[in-house]
Amino acid sequence: MGMTKKSFALAASLFVGGCALCGSAFAGETLFGNYVFAVAPTGENGKLWAFSQDNVYSGVTYLSFRVAENGSIVTESTKKEQVSDTLTAVHDGMQYVIIQDELAELRRLPAVYTESKLGLVLPMFAMDKDDRYLQPAGFFGFRSLDNLNEYPIDVPSAAEDLEKPMQYAMTGFAYDESAKRLWVARGALGVMVHDMSGSKSKDTTFVLNPETKKLEVFKESSSIDLKKNPEIFDVRVHPKTGDLWLATAKGIWVKSSSGLTNVSETLKSSRVTGLWMGGSPLQVIAETSDKKDQSVVGGLWRLYGEKAKDFVKVNFLDTAGKVQKKDIYDDADYTVGDVAFIGKTAYVLVSVVGGSISGFFKMDSLGVKAWEQDDDGKNQWLYGYETGATDRKMRITSLTSFPLSDKRMGLAIGTFGNGISVSADSGATWTVVLNRAKLNNNLGSVRMVPSVITPGDESLVSYKVGKESKVTIEVFSYDMRKVRTIVKDAVRNADASRSTNPKEDFWDGRDDHGKDCTMGVYYIRVKDNHGHIGWGKAMTLGGNFR
Repeated sequence: MGMTKKSFALAASLFVGGCALCGSAFAGETLFGNYVFAVAPTGENGKLWAFSQDNVYSGVTYLSFRVAENGSIVTESTKKEQVSDTLTAVHDGMQYVIIQDELAELRRLPAVYTESKLGLVLPMFAMDKDDRYLQPAGFFGFRSLDNLNEYPIDVPSAAEDLEKPMQYAMTGFAYDESAKRLWVARGALGVMVHDMSGSKSKDTTFVLNPETKKLEVFKESSSIDLKKNPEIFDVRVHPKTGDLWLATAKGIWVKSSSGLTNVSETLKSSRVTGLWMGGSPLQVIAETSDKKDQSVVGGLWRLYGEKAKDFVKVNFLDTAGKVQKKDIYDDADYTVGDVAFIGKTAYVLVSVVGGSISGFFKMDSLGVKAWEQDDDGKNQWLYGYETGATDRKMRITSLTSFPLSDKRMGLAIGTFGNGISVSADSGATWTVVLNRAKLNNNLGSVRMVPSVITPGDESLVSYKVGKESKVTIEVFSYDMRKVRTIVKDAVRNADASRSTNPKEDFWDGRDDHGKDCTMGVYYIRVKDNHGHIGWGKAMTLGGNFR
């Protein structure tokens, strides 16, 4: 079960002595919080939006980058702003026990940048009667940090007949710039258009009728019939034709000047939960996902180039280029989080249903090729921590491409607990941008990032030494009983900002025997061989929250 705001407030009250849970408590930090759920373009070169959370509140950060002469990313400036403390863009199925929902369409945070007065568009959730963010409430429009707008959307009375409000959550956005319309996928409530072409914006909801091959207006007096009107999970505006593409519970439908058509014979009756378009040549990527016999059945499909006649399953190739007969995507229980395009390559972010594994594929004209075959003969397709995309083993939550300059595209990924990573060379090297407080020399300050974890997650021990040292890091319970030795006499070098080794200096909420520590506050002691000692503090929520 995901943590509620009330639960986290209670957890925060257990801290004593001013140990900061809230990101805004640290002076000079970079992001609003290190739990980043969405990264998106801003419409300007070298600029990036990031939507993130600290442990209680949500906010946006506006980041500015430049590329140094050696090709590395330099963060020039960041500005941040909190959104309302009663609303957020992240529903509780994605919070804390991240992406726990098995439904593919609810395991991602849709985002679209519009050139209109809306700016960056994200979904908006309010708290339900149990104080959980599981009540769809409309959408946010982030034009700038001093222009953060909330757009509440009316819910028809017929929606009360649905089992859960999340059945009409906003799971996809598409902006038609020529018509000044924002299209919004609303699941059981079909698709909504936010029309801004007139002096006043107007919202109209439509449902798909496959029999009449029309989008029919859903009126206040209408009833919801999912057999007659299948759910709509995602929307895209085709970048070349301007047609509206719909990912539905009954295939892929396209609304054009000639009418509404089910365009894929292959996926005609499939539950299509996501659509992504981009690249050169143009790729259209589709995800199918359904639950059958208590297991999730999924597929990754693609139209590649203008000559493609229908969607075909994406091939997975080993390091020698041999196509695998096994359906790697379905066997691994992957679902798509985001897709970014740079030239011929599609970067497909995926995570495993019911697990913590995440990463991204690099997909070219042939498909997804393994970057390594390990000693056990297993092919590795996922890029992530092992390939340097993150400097800590954290779940990747979001991915986007954005212009660094007129001639160079950048990649950015968001993580659950380790901020964002940015690349200027198509993912070959990465720069990590973290919520990082100033650290005093010689273990004068020790910060745990994040300061609240569940067992299995990682809290980084952040510290700085003034000269080369041998460092020992230990964890103590509230009654000062030692429960874990993280490293002993490990060599660490002096550094201007941080001496931490991210691959070793972290606590995962467990003791020396690998058992989950009980919920509570723990003290982390860092000492070197020069007589310096520093203390940090972290909370684990214990095994009950896993």
